[in-house]
Order: sequence, then structure tokens, then C-alpha cells
Amino acid sequence: MSRIVVVGDLLLDRDVAGTVDRVCPDAPVPVVDVETEHARPGGAGLAAAMLAADGHHVCLVTAVGDDAAGHRVSGLLRQHGVELVAMPTEGRTREKTRVRAHGQSLVRLDTGTVCAPTGVPAAARTAVEGADAVLVCDYAGGMTGDAAVRAGLTAAAARVPVVWDPHLRGAAPVEGTRLVTPNQSEAAALAGGAVDGAPLTALAGQIEQLRDRWSVHAVCATLGPRGALLTLGSGAPIAVPAPPVPGGDTCGAGDRFASAAAAALADGEMVSAAVQLAVEAASAYVGAGGAEAFHSPAAPGTSAPRDPWERIESIRARGGTVVATGGCFDLLHAGHIRLLRDARALGDCLVVCLNSDASVRRLKGPQRPLVPEADRARVLQALEPVDAVLVFEQDTPVEALRRLKPHVWAKGGDYALTDLPEAAEVARWGGQTVVLPYLDGRSTTSLIDAARNRVTS
Repeated sequence: MSRIVVVGDLLLDRDVAGTVDRVCPDAPVPVVDVETEHARPGGAGLAAAMLAADGHHVCLVTAVGDDAAGHRVSGLLRQHGVELVAMPTEGRTREKTRVRAHGQSLVRLDTGTVCAPTGVPAAARTAVEGADAVLVCDYAGGMTGDAAVRAGLTAAAARVPVVWDPHLRGAAPVEGTRLVTPNQSEAAALAGGAVDGAPLTALAGQIEQLRDRWSVHAVCATLGPRGALLTLGSGAPIAVPAPPVPGGDTCGAGDRFASAAAAALADGEMVSAAVQLAVEAASAYVGAGGAEAFHSPAAPGTSAPRDPWERIESIRARGGTVVATGGCFDLLHAGHIRLLRDARALGDCLVVCLNSDASVRRLKGPQRPLVPEADRARVLQALEPVDAVLVFEQDTPVEALRRLKPHVWAKGGDYALTDLPEAAEVARWGGQTVVLPYLDGRSTTSLIDAARNRVTS
């Protein structure tokens, strides 16, 4: 995975949730009977935690107040596996508390002050210089306006992709930024146009204006459930529709979009492909419950391979059946699709145990795989039957299965259970191994041979 540095303003976000069944006797306001309180990193911290949940090595460069909120959010970041480079500040850590009932926000309470840095330590400069990509999360806290911080970001933009999530009261992106990601209202306001309900033609002109003004490579306006509109400065703007998702908590969707785009660019994707992946990630994040559901490093909402444990445990907790299957899945074909659909039909979720590149080479020879593991995992994760992908390094999936402990292990092909070394292991925890029918004549090897024959004939 990539090394991604997040630079921006840190917040502590708290959700206080409860139920409402009466109003206050001295005012027409609801009385919330508090049931739970959940704290998480906010602002640039949320984006960093999301990237760490995706498996990236993440360093957050930010100013942190020496106060209770600062200490708490620093601890939360460490729990999420985020390396923190704390810059000195005289400000007090900002804290945003949402009071929610029955899935709806009733009020938000904001405390704290602007936490602009009072100095840039050498560790911050070193972190940015060693990044594969940099994500800037501007929450108008003063980080992006600091001259030394901007100088470091300008130098970074000349070497690696920089993604900038702007704020109306924040600083302009540095020259050379690869992608700027305002939402529709921010883009219109920053361009000096209509804020709400602007036609697509007007919005396209606004983001092109911003691209030229800032001297950046691309600007992408996010459109909520309608997806995103991207301008690259040549040709027509690119509209990226969003997949339909059920209504959910949209808090943090912009951070999910920007973080997914930064990760994709760090992996070498083109800007247009990165935006497509970011739209899918943000949609999945909202559909999975948004910020309210972000409790651990295994939070949902990314199209990249992710840790399947949270999904598995939620299925187990409600008495569901966890199904797993495995293989190389190099050059996906109709036989693979049949296997995945049949396996998913056996239970309530499907985890694919995927051979790593090194594992495939040992099994199939030095010319395989044709498709690297990151791309194979991404394609699998995008398929409707697949809930999660787990890459394993060994020649067999036995170690992965010991960790997963699925109720059902499904293999495709003409096997007897004695042919499968993992069958005995699955039986140890009461699981069942089954063999699924495979479509005759469909295999990656036959596809490679057919392609080779056509080239030589």
C-alpha cells in the first residue's frame, strides 16, 4: 500500500445519540434520552483514519491543542493506526458534537478555536517529502494559510499527486495541485456564481474558471447523489454518475471522496479513474451509514481491498452464514462469475480469499499473474456477489481460513474433499466445505493460450 500524508485541520467529532418521546415542559424542544456517545477523529483526522482503514501507511501533519479534546483525538488516531506529526499551536482543539435521535441530527455544538501552527517541525517536512501522495483537508483552521506549510505543499505538488479538499474560508490550493475537490456549492461560491441549483453548464464553467485561477491540473465538483463533474482543461467536462444508495448519513462523505481519490492517484491511476473510484467509495460510505457507522479501522466505504473482519462479525452477531471462496482470479471469466454467484447464494456474505502475486507465481509460473493483486482485488470487490476480499501470501488459503473461520468454504471444480487440504481445517470449527459446479472450457489458462495462438497464427 502507499504512503499518504494528510495535511490539514484536526477536529474531534462526537455523536451523542438517544431517543425522543417527549418535549421539554418549559420550551417546545425535544428531550433526548442519551443512550450512546461515540467519538472519532474529525476533519483531516477522519480522512487520515479512512486511509488507514484502507490499509495505507498514513501520516497526519496537523496542529493539535494541548487540551482534553486534543489528547482524546490524538489517542483515537493512534488506535486507527495513523502516525501523527503534531505541530505546536496556541489554539484550542475544535470539537463538534452532533446530538442525534432516530437517525436524525437535532443540533450541533461547536467549541474550540482556530489551531494555526506556530512552527513547522522537521518531522513534518520529512513526512511530506517522503509521501507517495498528499491530501490537504482544509477546515478553515489556519493550516493551509501558513507560509511554511504552503511552501512544503508547493514543492510536493511538483513531485507527487496532491489532492486538495478546499473550504470557503480557507486558503487557495497551491499551484500544481493534481486535483481539487469542492462540492457544488463551494465551487459556485468560490467562482462567484450562484450557489444552489446551478445548471450543469454553469457549474462546468465555474470549475473551469477555478482550474485556471488556481493553476491546478483538475477540479472536480462533487454533486452528492448525482456523482461528480470533472474538468481537466481539455475536452468536455467528465460527468461521473453515482451508484444509487439508500439514504444514509452524509457527514464525512467529502472526506471519503477526497481520501479515495488521493489513494487512487498514489497507486498510479489517472485523474478520471481516481474520480470514478472516489464516487463509488463515497456512495458506499453513505450507504453503509456514513460517519455514524465509522467505529473502527475496518470501516466501509472504499472500492479498494479492505479488511473483512467487521463485515464478518456483524453477520455472525445476527446469526448469519459467512461463506468464503478462493483462487487466483487472474483474467476474470464466466466461470469465475458463476462460482461467485453460486457461493454467495449459500449464505449471507461472501469473502474471497485471493492469492497474492507471489503466491500466484509459485503456483502458476513466473509469467503469472497477468493482472497484479491490487487490480484483481479491486475488480472482485466491485462485483455484486462479493462482500470482501482478503489477499493471502501462502500457497494455500489454510492460514487465511483459520483467521476467517467461515461457516462454508466453497470451491469450484471437480474436487473430492480429500483433494482439498483446507477441508479438514474448515471442519475443525464446524464449517462445511462444498464443491460448486464449474463451467466447462472456461479457464484463465485457456484464455491465455487462445490469445497466444491468435497472435502467432
